[in-house]
Amino acid sequence: MKNHLNWAWGGFLGLAATSCATAPEAPATGEKPNFVFILMDDMGYADLSCYGETRWQTPNIDSLASQGIRFTDCYAVSPISSPSRAGLLTGRYPARMGIKEVFYPDSYTGLSPDEVTMAELLKPQGYATACIGKWHLGSRERFLPLQQGFDEYFGIPYSNDMGAQVYLRGNEVEEFHIDIDHVTRRYTEEAIDFIRRKAGQPFFLYLAHSMMHVPIYVSEDFAGKSGAGIYGDAAMEVDWSVGRIMDTLEELGLDENTMVVFTSDNGPWLQEGPLGGRALPLREGKTTDFEGGVRVPCIVWWKGRIQPVVNAEVASLLDWFPTVAALSGATLPEVKLDGCDLTPVLDGKGQRASQDYAYFRNNHDISGYRSGDWKLMLPAPGIRGNFWRTSTAAHDTLLFNLREDVGERVNLYRKEPGKAREMVRKLKDYAENFGEIPPALVVTGNDASRYLRRQRQQARQEAEAAGMKPRAEETEGFREAE
Repeated sequence: MKNHLNWAWGGFLGLAATSCATAPEAPATGEKPNFVFILMDDMGYADLSCYGETRWQTPNIDSLASQGIRFTDCYAVSPISSPSRAGLLTGRYPARMGIKEVFYPDSYTGLSPDEVTMAELLKPQGYATACIGKWHLGSRERFLPLQQGFDEYFGIPYSNDMGAQVYLRGNEVEEFHIDIDHVTRRYTEEAIDFIRRKAGQPFFLYLAHSMMHVPIYVSEDFAGKSGAGIYGDAAMEVDWSVGRIMDTLEELGLDENTMVVFTSDNGPWLQEGPLGGRALPLREGKTTDFEGGVRVPCIVWWKGRIQPVVNAEVASLLDWFPTVAALSGATLPEVKLDGCDLTPVLDGKGQRASQDYAYFRNNHDISGYRSGDWKLMLPAPGIRGNFWRTSTAAHDTLLFNLREDVGERVNLYRKEPGKAREMVRKLKDYAENFGEIPPALVVTGNDASRYLRRQRQQARQEAEAAGMKPRAEETEGFREAE
């Protein structure tokens, strides 16, 4: 495919975002705030009624949005799970950490213990820390939450479509045979218990729901409730969960000193049809670097501090790490961060320091760049869909004005040559200021099943070529011995 750009593709193997994080200012005198992060799995941009869903209602989440900041242009760190979660917890692009793919139950690697997570940032500030739900950053003990700054962990350590589902408590399996239909309810109960036990000190709760990742599970209280299938039922149960969390904060008098963030790790899994969400009016979904793959719902609520507003500026899940540091008075680690401190946005006194965002293909090399309303995408080969990802057409260099064309339908590359040159220059400057990207982690051992399938196929082909026929199925019975 022809490449409009006149510089080598190979020059992009060492990129990432220019950091906009600065040393945080000391927080105002008084109590340190609590932090509650509610992270959904594969929830689409349009799956909440406050973002346009009409088939079901999410009144508790809508209430957060109406009382807080609802971001319209917030980006996940990656269009797939593990890299996105790593970026949220560290404020760093996964490319910096070698996290290119998702981790599996048989993976031998995970988020490096040398990385500083949000939990490790807050512990020296006297925070109690808990991770409840899906971890997905390595299931070997050295990579589990207790080794990454969390005091407590309860949940399924990987996606709910992977391997045997077990509940871990800390580093140990607590339940081998779990009632998976009640996974959302169970996580909610565990989260409320943590809040009640730690109400007397500052706390950080990272509640990472297994929903809305397939297979979809829902309790009997919500089965059939949406009238729009099990996906809608599960969305309503998650909304119930948010309501229970908020009721608990209010009951304990913690609501005025707690920041609550609700968001998703990436876009919807469109390949799953009715078992996946929707990103409309955005284009595509999970696994792609179109807007539907990485633009996610994001709501931040803080009673008495945040004023209700719809924010249409660029933001990213990378931003929460430096923001939490600023709000808690924590010292930023001596590593290069990629997020911006959002406290001016939360206080309504300023903007994010940058209106730029970088898109990474396969979490390793850059695939595009956004600056303000404009987005440049580098040429990409077509992708033939399979059981886990949809087909996407090949394309040359693309230029979109996202404010006028949020669905990314009209390529303005040739029509706007001046803007195209400007965006190319910004992308090149971004690339040159990044630094070296480490090799990708080897996330699993040898895929024996893949080799076995290949070997069997080759053996059948060789046998057919030699005139051999498949072995007949044994149907003859046995005679009794005389």
